[in-house]
Amino acid sequence: MANAEQRRADAAKRAAMAAADARAEAASAQRLIDAFVAELGSRGIPPEPLHARMLDGTRVKCDRVGWYLNAARTIAIGPGGEYFQLTVPGRPFARVRGVCVPAGQPSLVVARGGRDGEGGDLAGLLARALAAYSES
Repeated sequence: MANAEQRRADAAKRAAMAAADARAEAASAQRLIDAFVAELGSRGIPPEPLHARMLDGTRVKCDRVGWYLNAARTIAIGPGGEYFQLTVPGRPFARVRGVCVPAGQPSLVVARGGRDGEGGDLAGLLARALAAYSES
């Protein structure tokens, strides 16, 4: 029995360490995001209405505004520094009513294991998005 208790304690310790690492990474990512939002504000680039993508690929309106970070338009940043993942499950009437997208916890590597064009290094995505929004 003591062996099982030790395994549970070790697992809990590993989970706590992983959560602490995720919080530290999110804090670093948030600093990059805040600088991105401040720079867009200083350049007078307004946020645009965002659209989410349902799992079947259909684009639907959502309740958020912000700036898209990737070519697939599945990751965005809100004007208050919020981080949005814009892929949502389909709901009845979502095409008519739109969807609510909650803010998530950012990370320094966006969409780990995702398809091409959906993820990458957060700093690189922010730099490319800043350049793209500055050109338009």
